[in-house]
Amino acid sequence: MAGKPSTSNPANRLGGETSPYLLQHAGNPVAWWPWGDEALAEAQRSNRPILLSVGYAACHWCHVMAHESFEDETTASVMNELFVNIKVDREERPDIDQIYQQALALLGEQGGWPLTMFLTPKGEPFWGGTYFPSEQRYGRPAFADVLRTVARVHQGEPDKVNNNVVALKEALGKMSSPQSGGGIPVEVQEQIAERLLREIDRVHGGFGQAPKFPSAYVFELLWRAWLRGGRQNGDLKHAVEITLDRMSQGGIYDHLGGGFARYSTDPYWLAPHFEKMLYDNAQLIDLLTLVWQETGSPLYRQRVEETVAWVEREMVAGGGEHPRGGFAATFDADSEGEEGKFYVWSEAEIDQVLGADAELFKQHYDASAEGNWEHSNILNRNKRPALADAATEQKLATARAKLKAVRDKRIWPGWDDKVLADWNGLMIAALAKAARAFDQPHWLELATDAFAFVRDHMTGADGRLRHAWRQGTLKHRATLDDYANMIRAALALHETTGEAEYLEQAEMWTRIVGRHYWDGDNGGYFFTADDAADLILRAKQANDNAVPSGNGTMLANLARLFLLTGEDSYRRRAEAQRSAFAGELQRNFFPLTTLLNASDFFDNAVQVVIAGVPGEADAEALAKAAWSVSQPNMVLQYSGAARALPALHPAHGKGKVDGRAVAYVCRGQTCSLPLAEPAALQAALREQVFT
Repeated sequence: MAGKPSTSNPANRLGGETSPYLLQHAGNPVAWWPWGDEALAEAQRSNRPILLSVGYAACHWCHVMAHESFEDETTASVMNELFVNIKVDREERPDIDQIYQQALALLGEQGGWPLTMFLTPKGEPFWGGTYFPSEQRYGRPAFADVLRTVARVHQGEPDKVNNNVVALKEALGKMSSPQSGGGIPVEVQEQIAERLLREIDRVHGGFGQAPKFPSAYVFELLWRAWLRGGRQNGDLKHAVEITLDRMSQGGIYDHLGGGFARYSTDPYWLAPHFEKMLYDNAQLIDLLTLVWQETGSPLYRQRVEETVAWVEREMVAGGGEHPRGGFAATFDADSEGEEGKFYVWSEAEIDQVLGADAELFKQHYDASAEGNWEHSNILNRNKRPALADAATEQKLATARAKLKAVRDKRIWPGWDDKVLADWNGLMIAALAKAARAFDQPHWLELATDAFAFVRDHMTGADGRLRHAWRQGTLKHRATLDDYANMIRAALALHETTGEAEYLEQAEMWTRIVGRHYWDGDNGGYFFTADDAADLILRAKQANDNAVPSGNGTMLANLARLFLLTGEDSYRRRAEAQRSAFAGELQRNFFPLTTLLNASDFFDNAVQVVIAGVPGEADAEALAKAAWSVSQPNMVLQYSGAARALPALHPAHGKGKVDGRAVAYVCRGQTCSLPLAEPAALQAALREQVFT
C-alpha cells in the first residue's frame, strides 16, 4: 500500500508507517516515500533517480543529518525536484540495508548510518555515501552540491551511470555466490584464533584502536580456542577477560541502569555512541555467562544481573490494549537534541545528590570538575577496575541508586518499541541459558514469555514469521536471521526446560526456512525468501555484521537438531551448509566467526543425557551441574521426557540406576558410565572440552 501522506506535508508519505524512525521524518518538508512498489513506480514514471536514505531511530548521526538537511526547506526543495526520496528503517528492512551497504563498500566507501545511496529508477545503485553535512566540512562536500552533481550526472552521462550499475550488480552477484569448500579442520580453527589474537589490544581489550565494537562472537571463538587447547594458552583467555573487564567497567556500560551501549568511540571503552541495542546486550549476556561459568567472576555476574534487570524494566514492549512480552529494539543516543545528555554528569550534580558520599563515588567513577568527556563525566571505573571490599561496594551501590533516581526524572532518550523477531531470538536464547547458569528461574519466564509473543503475535495468516511488530501492527517478511535466531531460541528453551513443544516448533520453522530460503543449486540459505519481489537480488553470505550471520547460526541449528532428533537429513543439510561457505575462509575469515563457532560445535558436540524427568530433584541437580560448566558445545536432553531419545542415539536405552536419575556424557557414539553425582558430571564436562 502507498504511504499515508503527512498532514503537514501532503507529499510526505510516512505518516501511516509504524516505525518510530520513519515517523520521526513524517513532518519533514522532504517528499519521503516508504520503500515499496509505488515509490519505484513513481521513479520510473518521472524518470528521476532515487535518493535512498537508510537509518534507525537510535542513530546519532542520522539525527544530525536530519536536522541539518531533511528539516531544511531549501535542501528539501532540491531533493524533491531532482529525486524520488525513499526513507528506510534499517531495522525494519535489513534486507534492503544489506544490499546497499554492500554496494557502498564496493564503491570503496566506509559503510554505516545514515546510509545515503543514489539509485536508478529501477532501484539499481550507482553512487553513494553515508553522512553528508549541510555545508562543506569534515572533508565532505555539502549535501545540496552532492544532490545537484548526482542528478546532473544521471541526466547527462547515462553511459557513466550504466557502467557503475553493471559493475556493481556483477560484484553484488559474486558476493552472493560464496566459494564452496569441504570441512573446516581444527588446525584451521587454531590458526585463525592465533591470527585474531595478534589484533587484540592487550591493555584495554578489544580489537585495535578506535572505534571498538563488542564483537561477542569473535571473543567466543577465542574462548573456544582456549578451552579446546586444554586451557593452556593464557593469551587467549587474557584477550577475552581483559576485554570483558574493561567493557564492564568502562563508559560503554550504563553503571546506573544496566546494559551496554553499541560501541566505543575511543580505545579505552570510555565514550560510547550512547544508543543501547537489544542485540548487543543479548550477545554480551551470552558471552559473560559463558566466561563466568569458568571464572566465577563476581563482576561478570553483576553485569549479567544488572543487564537482565534493565531488559525486564525498560525493554518489554506492548501493554495497554496490546499484548506484552516481546522485547523492544533500542534506546536512542540523544535526548533534548544532545548525544549522551541523559547519561552524563557534572561534578556539581553528583555532589548535590550524594553529599558526603560524593567523594568516594567520584574516586571510583572517574568524575571531576573538568570532566572526562566534553566537560561532563561519563561514569566508568576503568581507572580503578578492581572491585572494592564489600562495604565499599555497598556504599557505591547505594550511591548509584540515588543517582539513578535523579536521572530517571530527566527527559529520556527516544525508545524504539518495535519488536524484531531476530533480535528477540538472540535475547531469548541468552536469557534461557543465563537462567540455568545463574539459577534464576524468573529469567526463564522472561524468555518463554517473549518466545510466546513472537510465536503467537508475529506469525502471519500463511503460518510464516514476520520480521517486525509495533503496537498491534505486523510488518515485513521474515529474513533468514529471523528464522535462524528464533530456531536457536526454541532449541535453547527445549534444552533448558525439557519441553518437547519447543523442539517441535524449531523443526517446523526449519522446514519453512528450507522451503523458502535454501539454495537448492549451490547450498546455503538466501537472506530473503523466494517470494521477495521488491529487491534487485537475493543476497547469500555467511558474514557477521552487528549480529551473528543467519547462515552461521543455521549451521549450529541443523547440527543441534540432528543430535536431538537423530534425523540424518539435518546432518546432511548441515554438511551442505558448511561446504557452501567453507571456501570463503581463504578469502577473508574475519567476518566468518559465527560459522567457525558453529563448525566447532558440529565437529565437537558433547551430548549430556539425563536419565530422568525435568523437575525431579535428582535430575535437576544434575542439570544444574551441567549448566554450571563453560561448555559451549553442550547439548542437553532428558531421556525420561515425553519425546524419547532417537534409536541411534549413543545413550538410547540407558536409564536410571537403582531408581535414581543419572547422567551420561557422550561424544560421537561413545558414552560415559552413568554419573549420579553432580560433581562427577561437572568434572566429566570439563574434561570433554578438549578431548
